[in-house]
Amino acid sequence: GLCCPGRSPSCRSTGWRPDGSYGPCYCDQACEHTLDCCHDYSQACPVIPCVVSQWSEWSGCAEPCKTTYRVRRRHIIQEPQNGGEACPALEERAGCVEYWTEQGTECKQSLIPALITTGGFGKARKKRAAADGNERAGYCVEFQLVAITQGCLHSHHVYTHWMQYLREGHIVCVECQHPALDSKSQHCYGDGSGSKRNQLLHWQAVGNPRCSGTWKRIRQLDTCSCPSVHSFLFI
Repeated sequence: GLCCPGRSPSCRSTGWRPDGSYGPCYCDQACEHTLDCCHDYSQACPVIPCVVSQWSEWSGCAEPCKTTYRVRRRHIIQEPQNGGEACPALEERAGCVEYWTEQGTECKQSLIPALITTGGFGKARKKRAAADGNERAGYCVEFQLVAITQGCLHSHHVYTHWMQYLREGHIVCVECQHPALDSKSQHCYGDGSGSKRNQLLHWQAVGNPRCSGTWKRIRQLDTCSCPSVHSFLFI
């Protein structure tokens, strides 16, 4: 009639042991390691592992307009017994950014990751804008690259070769021109306007989802004169 969790020397009886000897025997979990269980221990105290529910849906971001986290949870359906497998984690968190406030207005531009591509597409873009009569004065923003993912080195398509030249610490210029230039705000998304000094901002290379990183905004320039290898476009 005994069945005790953990190590409990008082959880003892007198009877047959699995080795065929008769005498004091134990009914705590430790008896399986010390080999002095009562003969009916496995039947009287079967191992019952922990059972948990399915994960809940992911929550929303903890706070809007911040780089924060979302949460999902599960609960215990059956506690482990008699040395059964312990319960796994009941909560998981994942990073996220919410770009809209609870009132439905857009967050500050500085939070939105910049989508960039090589500046080589700039000439064709300007020609197309001029033909459409939509040419508007753009600008450039200088950034210092802080972190770059390894995925940038594995860009094998012709249109993604430029990603292999990205290096941490280098200064790059990113041009904001039509059609990426928003007509209302007169800014490109992800240009870091309104960000604090030395704030880490996020960028993502177009054409290779594994190529992304962070940079710091240095300054905005009305005229763009960047070395071609370090010249990019906002998308």
